[in-house]
Amino acid sequence: MTVTLNPDPQVAVRPLTKTEKVMSRAMLAAWSAPQFNIVVDIDMQHALGQRRPGVTVTDIILSACAKALIQFPAMNAHFRDDAVHEYAVANVGLAVASPRGLTVPVIHGADGLSLDGIAERRKALVEKVRTGSISVSEVVGGTFTVSNLGMFDVRQFTAILNPPQVGILAVGSTRTIQVWNDGAPEWRPISAFSLTCDHRAVDGALAARFLGVVKDILEGCTT
Repeated sequence: MTVTLNPDPQVAVRPLTKTEKVMSRAMLAAWSAPQFNIVVDIDMQHALGQRRPGVTVTDIILSACAKALIQFPAMNAHFRDDAVHEYAVANVGLAVASPRGLTVPVIHGADGLSLDGIAERRKALVEKVRTGSISVSEVVGGTFTVSNLGMFDVRQFTAILNPPQVGILAVGSTRTIQVWNDGAPEWRPISAFSLTCDHRAVDGALAARFLGVVKDILEGCTT
């Protein structure tokens, strides 16, 4: 990493890397879109029970999103040239931080993969990001993005769109919270899921229905 000094000797100037420059341009494009976000609390008890060696909570969330996206093609879409381009295959991106900056590798055809298949592909892509060996073909073509900061003990956050995608899901940490179960207090593992959408392509009702299906899948109410 190159660090230079500007005329003020107490200030170090670090030029952006190529990756950071690309991300900067993407974020500028994102802010030009009218965005809104909705948040739901999800009981993660069922999802946590699906963990096993090699399969993480992130994999379970990616799988749930892939299934829901096929049910809601308007969410599995790009907005460009004043039109919504809906896709029949869910290519789900995962935001990954590395010393080289934020990268979003894509699990192509995630809806056609088993949970173990998603886990295997996610692990391979994350390793490539962290070693700097990720290829261009593995970071393009995403139709939706998931950003999970739960491992950093972040309770809730709002993610910025990844243009031209029309939706991105931000996942917070799972916390043990007391809830009411038919009038009786009960401690449950709850996580806040925040969905950011491009309002030019998605309205609030559609976003709520989509997030509701993700919630039902993760809570084991539907497959």
